Amino acid sequence: MATASIGGDAVLRAVSAAVPRLRAIGGEVEERRWLTDESIALLEEAGVFRIVTPVRFGGLELPLADRLRILAEVSRGCSSTGWAVTVWVYTTWLATLFPDEVRKEIFARPSVRVSGVAPAPRGSITPVRDGFVLNGSWRFNTGCRGADWNLMSTSLEQPDGSRETVIAAVPMSEFSVADDWHTSAGCGTGSSTSTAEDLFVPAHRVVPGGVMRGLAVPGRARAAAVGRDYGVTPLIAAKMSAAFFGIARGALDLFLAGPGHPGGGAAAPRDDRAGHPLTQIRVASAAHRITAAGALMDRWAPVLQARADAGEQPTPEEAATVHGEAVYAAQLAREAVEILYRESGPSVIHRDVPLQRFFRDIEGFALHPFFRDGFGPEVQGRLLLGLGPDMPRP
Repeated sequence: MATASIGGDAVLRAVSAAVPRLRAIGGEVEERRWLTDESIALLEEAGVFRIVTPVRFGGLELPLADRLRILAEVSRGCSSTGWAVTVWVYTTWLATLFPDEVRKEIFARPSVRVSGVAPAPRGSITPVRDGFVLNGSWRFNTGCRGADWNLMSTSLEQPDGSRETVIAAVPMSEFSVADDWHTSAGCGTGSSTSTAEDLFVPAHRVVPGGVMRGLAVPGRARAAAVGRDYGVTPLIAAKMSAAFFGIARGALDLFLAGPGHPGGGAAAPRDDRAGHPLTQIRVASAAHRITAAGALMDRWAPVLQARADAGEQPTPEEAATVHGEAVYAAQLAREAVEILYRESGPSVIHRDVPLQRFFRDIEGFALHPFFRDGFGPEVQGRLLLGLGPDMPRP
């Protein structure tokens, strides 16, 4: 596909066409604990890995609303694939905030895939001539098995003994990856531990951790990001909630498809339970939760896009609202999948029934720090009550 001829709608249509196949190979993805070459090729052909790459580097640089729809659709096909792709897309976007010299290296291939563990610093980085030496291990590095680059948050000790958080951009091939991803949820995300041992990193590939707070970095003017700089925390929340929404939609598809369908669930109109009023009410309740989660998701893109188009960061109130509502949308999606799972009858526990995989995955993803009860809604609640965003707890 020629870059100029592809828009968000075209990518979305291509992903939708790939959903049946992504769903069909979901079991294989889980068994091998990582995406298949076929699933990656399907998404690359659809243009998914170029949706955040800047146009100047041959990418699509789609607006946020398109990105969220596409990530939700990938997740509708396969829950683990959707989560891995969501992390790739978010981390690749983070790479767009790096200095131009680094961006030219990272985006030498427009469909680049970037993994990383950025929010919390791990390991250490030490100054040497012309650069730094990186050491450390980073767990839960989703997508590292298929990434081209790795963005790692680490700690730099200053001459006075104080420590500064920095982000290092390193080719993934320079890390070792442990075969330690043996889990009951998110099995196919390949979120293994990546390790750097005395790894030299050129000075220009290390930027201050303030990039995670929306601050400009040396070598790149903030004006260069106008239209696509959405604020780090609200963007993480918005994109991950899109994955939750897509997983819930996929679970509803599977439930309604019923037994005998190639990707079907364990309950359907052929089952006697479908004629029971309680089943009908519960399925409707699940559908309502999914609709509400999608409606919440649709609220955030215009707010964040308007700020980005104006060259501004979201206000604290806007960022807290997106994060708080994203947590709630994820909760609604999770509840919907739980309802569908419990209405499916005992056959749903069979490993060859896709719905049980969607259920296990969304339960595991809900443990992510961004979606655990507390932080997001708490900050939003404080602001709604006229308190500061960082008030100490009583």
